[in-house]
Amino acid sequence: MSKFAHDTIVPDNASSLSKKQQVASMFNDIAFRYDFLNRFLSAGIDIGWRKKAIKQLKSIQPQYILDVATGTADVAILTQKLLHPKKIIGIDISEGMLDFGRKKISNLGLNETIELQTGDSEKINFADNTFDAITVAFGVRNFENLTQGLQDMYRVLKPGGKAVILEFSKPTQTGFKSIYSLYMNVIAPNFGKLFAKNKDAYQYLNGSIQAFPEGINFLSIMNDAGFKNTFLKKLSIGICTIYCGSK
Repeated sequence: MSKFAHDTIVPDNASSLSKKQQVASMFNDIAFRYDFLNRFLSAGIDIGWRKKAIKQLKSIQPQYILDVATGTADVAILTQKLLHPKKIIGIDISEGMLDFGRKKISNLGLNETIELQTGDSEKINFADNTFDAITVAFGVRNFENLTQGLQDMYRVLKPGGKAVILEFSKPTQTGFKSIYSLYMNVIAPNFGKLFAKNKDAYQYLNGSIQAFPEGINFLSIMNDAGFKNTFLKKLSIGICTIYCGSK
């Protein structure tokens, strides 16, 4: 399997644990503040990003959807609200995040429609050609093996199905780059330390964004995994990008 620079970016370089184990532990630690920090650090813009990504699926009207790296189920809940599918399965390796997600789903009375499962995004525990659509928001950057993860997503997608991936990217506008760099290197880690008692998580966030093969490079990796009709859409001066591909 091909390895990419971001595959080797880990929360703690001194740890002997694998990236997957470290990421699961990190998200367990920050789960109690994850939703708050997402809203706070993005000034709420992240909700709009998620909505735009989900709307990429509207034309195919998917009824059975897999939300990979579902976390606290933000995308699963929004997808239910916007597309009204019959079933959404969310998988994640962090039990801490899933616990918070299940509480949100229960409070909204969506237990019949949305189901969260402990699951490895690179070894998806479903048969070939199972889902009409797959969503991933800010998750592929945390994969230990990006190629393997994308290939397995392609495998469980039905022919005619579509994957929509939302991921952070780096702005290219000259005047904005220095502000963005200050924000990611200094502000976000310090707020992470203040509110989630975990500065490393937000330093890892920046490191993994810097190393991620974004833009046309990521589309090329999607193509190699089998996806067709791939395209991207940049959001908010390039801070975030939607990637789409079909089977």
